[in-house]
Amino acid sequence: MDTYKVGAWVFLVLLWQDGSLASEFPTQLMIKVWVEQMQKELVTLADSATAGQSLTQIFLKNQHLYTVEQNDAEELVARAARKIEQLLRKRSAALEKLATAAEKLQMEHMWKDDFEGDEISYYNAKDNLDANETEGRKYRIRPDFKEDPSFKRLTDYNHTAVHIPTDIYDGSTIVLNELDWSEALEEVFRKNREDDPTLLWQVYGSATGLARYYPASPWMDSRKTLSKIDLYDVRRRPWYIQGAASPKDMLILVDASGSVSGLTLKLIRTSVSEMLETLSDDDYVNVVYFNTRVKKTACFEHLVQANVRNKKLLKDAVQNITAKGITNYTKGFEFAFEQLSTTNVSRANCNKIIMLFTDGGEERAQAILEKYNAEKKVRIFTFSVGQHNYDKGPIQWMACSNKGYFYEIPSIGAIRINTQEYLDVLGRPMVLADKQAKQVQWTNVYLDALELGLVITGTLPVFNKTKTIDDRNGEHQNQLILGVMGIDVSLNDIKKLTPRFTIGPNGYYFAIDPNGYVLLHPNLLPKKRIRNRRLRLSDKYAVTFHEEPVTLDFLDAELENDLKVETRRMMIDGETGERTIDTLVKTQDERYIDRGVRTYTFAPVNGTDYSLALALPRYSEHFIQANLGDDLKRAMSMETIQQERFDEFGYTYIAPREYCKELKLSLNNTEFLLDFSQYIDSSTPDACNMSLVNRLILDAGLTAELVKLWNEQTVEGIVARFVATDGGITRVYPRSAGEEWTENPETYESSFYKRTLDNKIYIFTAPSFNSEGREPVTDSGILVSKAVELTIDEVTIKPAVVGVKLNVSFWMSIFMNATLKLNCKDEICGCLRNDKHVDCVILDDGGFLLMSNHDEYITLIGQFFGEVDPVLMINLVNTSLYSFNKTYDYQSICDPEKDGKAAAGPRSVYVPTIADMLSIGWWASSAAWSILQQLFFGLMFPNLMEAADDDILDAMFKESCITEQTQYFFDNNETSYSGVLDCGNCSRMYRAEKLPKTNLVFLIADAKATCLSCDPRPLRQAEQPSEGPDPCELAQNPRYRKGPDVCFDNNEDDKPLCPISRGSTLRPTSLLLFLLLSLLTRLHADPL
Repeated sequence: MDTYKVGAWVFLVLLWQDGSLASEFPTQLMIKVWVEQMQKELVTLADSATAGQSLTQIFLKNQHLYTVEQNDAEELVARAARKIEQLLRKRSAALEKLATAAEKLQMEHMWKDDFEGDEISYYNAKDNLDANETEGRKYRIRPDFKEDPSFKRLTDYNHTAVHIPTDIYDGSTIVLNELDWSEALEEVFRKNREDDPTLLWQVYGSATGLARYYPASPWMDSRKTLSKIDLYDVRRRPWYIQGAASPKDMLILVDASGSVSGLTLKLIRTSVSEMLETLSDDDYVNVVYFNTRVKKTACFEHLVQANVRNKKLLKDAVQNITAKGITNYTKGFEFAFEQLSTTNVSRANCNKIIMLFTDGGEERAQAILEKYNAEKKVRIFTFSVGQHNYDKGPIQWMACSNKGYFYEIPSIGAIRINTQEYLDVLGRPMVLADKQAKQVQWTNVYLDALELGLVITGTLPVFNKTKTIDDRNGEHQNQLILGVMGIDVSLNDIKKLTPRFTIGPNGYYFAIDPNGYVLLHPNLLPKKRIRNRRLRLSDKYAVTFHEEPVTLDFLDAELENDLKVETRRMMIDGETGERTIDTLVKTQDERYIDRGVRTYTFAPVNGTDYSLALALPRYSEHFIQANLGDDLKRAMSMETIQQERFDEFGYTYIAPREYCKELKLSLNNTEFLLDFSQYIDSSTPDACNMSLVNRLILDAGLTAELVKLWNEQTVEGIVARFVATDGGITRVYPRSAGEEWTENPETYESSFYKRTLDNKIYIFTAPSFNSEGREPVTDSGILVSKAVELTIDEVTIKPAVVGVKLNVSFWMSIFMNATLKLNCKDEICGCLRNDKHVDCVILDDGGFLLMSNHDEYITLIGQFFGEVDPVLMINLVNTSLYSFNKTYDYQSICDPEKDGKAAAGPRSVYVPTIADMLSIGWWASSAAWSILQQLFFGLMFPNLMEAADDDILDAMFKESCITEQTQYFFDNNETSYSGVLDCGNCSRMYRAEKLPKTNLVFLIADAKATCLSCDPRPLRQAEQPSEGPDPCELAQNPRYRKGPDVCFDNNEDDKPLCPISRGSTLRPTSLLLFLLLSLLTRLHADPL
């Protein structure tokens, strides 16, 4: 053998050892044969182990125990809408009694300049429960509190509670007079409660900032809830804003001339931000700044809806305003009037307002105001900001001559009060309209400040009915709004009026308001995620978020399509109708997307602006109604769910539902099962929802028969068998496997259960991947499930799901054996275990790894394949094996953004310098308020801050955010795919084939280790923080909404006001001074 031949053989051997000489890749036909073998073995195993067909026969054999009833969607919606209407009408009647009484009491009240020590007594809701703060303090009383199951907090029905904002002096004459006359509301509150014991919070919110609510309850129970800064002001709550004035179109005009610099500019920025917080989703706004030219602060070309995201964008943009040049009010006002007169964009179409923030000037802009506002249809409010000697007369004239008001903001302490008092002026047309304006309005959904959860609030304005005498107008009707009455309705109470357990796990009611926001929807879960799995907040460290309204649009709650856009529009317009829609459906755990057919039936809720709908899949258009009758049969079925029978009938879970009035719900299945059994044996039928109880008992009996069949057969390769039903029974066999069961026993909330119903195939569900502390998948198994179909009299229903937990090692053997090729020569010999040349995997339809020929990958089962082999996953998307859908979640909470000036102290707490704190301008910054919050926690709970778990502290400072997530799914009927990954100096070949009758795909590829040149950056599927869709683009094509039918923006008797600000009499407390001194002492005596 010559030298050349020897060298060639050595080179080939080295190549073979290196994996660089690829064996012949299996053909697509060969892979089809492998896949058919895998599928046949898997499906045969699942069919045999689950005995799903046997359960179908068990249901058919026992038809005498139940009937199949129709869900008449139109009737169900109409009935639920009537019940909601009746509930809200009762609340409206209570509101009217309160408003009438308040107006009468205030009119009869004699104003006093001084009060004796015992003339006024009230409970201050902020008094500390653990200390007797009433001693030595004027006017204070202490209620006798008891735990209240309705409110889940301490209450006292013999008293009301009063909340006064931190920056309002509680001893001012105005506040004392308000306390004096409003005390008599207590009796009206109490009478309302006697007439309707289901009433929740009744609140009178005063234009002075005082809030009196019933029943009395501590503002914050420090024994349960960690203290935080109280920045609550009733006048800034969504329900008060809506009740105090008609919707607003507001243009905020900022003077950015050279004289507006330093502290004045900082105060203006903060003032504009606070002004934006007085707007609700019914309002429209834009912010511009001017000198000799007018410029937009943000990207908005016109007024935009004042929703949370748009306001945030404007507030951020305002911080970038710079001051230079000279003031030209004419340019600014001309632009403002043009913005307010634009009609081809969505807007509030009611109050038109210009808010001018300036340091003052000589120009009145009289010509431009007379040109555009001769009829005074636009109100102008002017704010003189900062401490200076400029003539305030011109800007005062602008406001007084245009039905507005003039305010001064010399320092940060005046900002909150003076940026919200314009609502008093906007309320004047309502006061003058009197009875016409006495209309109960219902709010968007929001989180209750007193921890009631999600609520809507009915509001009714309260008018000052007294007469005013002055030299110019003589005696005339007072034009001030006194405040707003509010009564809360918990969304849980509304949900109880929409029966759930006959419409199936994937059927649901939802309701929307005129903005298209949902107030009922299964996906309405505000602030639902604190992703840290180690975090388990106790009640004491509960994190509350109630500053922002809950605004989830219907098209964000679901996956949007054109038919849903049209359905939303019809509902907003109050139409009645029905639409059947082929739609994408996101699973409960948000990892998968399926195709489903839903029929949407909708109708208006009379007497409100709401619209109610019912979404039903076809298989839920009918339901099973149990008719057991025979007490012996009931007793036999009940026997099968007793704990001592678990060895025989499998570990049994029952869904924690309200089967009976007095049966206490528990997430501890053993405890709840025992309580249920004892209660059913001793209670009368009247005390229980017998429809729910009978269905549970029926399913217990039928599933027990299935488990008997399982007892008679031995099946290799499975960890567990299970059956779950709509009726709320879940049985896991054997008992030992049931003790490790982690799926939700409430089948209506179980992600795998609901998903399985939407498919006709076997659904393999990837376990949630968490590298820390999860049970090895080799022990727990892979969950495989299939819906049980039942056809009776041509009606098909899906009353149950059966399935197995597949043994991973057994499946791995099936997987590799199906691909083995004997006597192979130059071709790949199948998926050999840990083969260095080839990667074989099975993925589910969401792109999650379920099986592999590599032990290394077996430990990654459940992980998204885009993080395991990014290059290959991207190619699978590019070749359309996978489609994807990006969705945004507007209800998440995230860690706050780190401040660029953060020090290297514990948890990166920003420590201001002495120079910072001695600068008054610093107190107008967001950093100041962040520090104040941290300081308050430290001052109020020093031991807690030192001892608390880092997770708890992290959660305390979470903030609202948007997250995005990408779901991957099969979106075509193609079964075979192939391709080559070209990485420049190397390449990888792959082939893929879907497994029939399952949601799986088999994939074989040249091993990732053979070609590492491609970009290895992972492809993310999991939820992550996001900026969300571009609000500038959204503003160009806003979603359809509908404003109120009635608008109160002008009245011929609405005369110009004298420039006297009520806020000037309510002097702020020395809170800031106290905080400043405390902060200086604490931070610099004991540095972080």
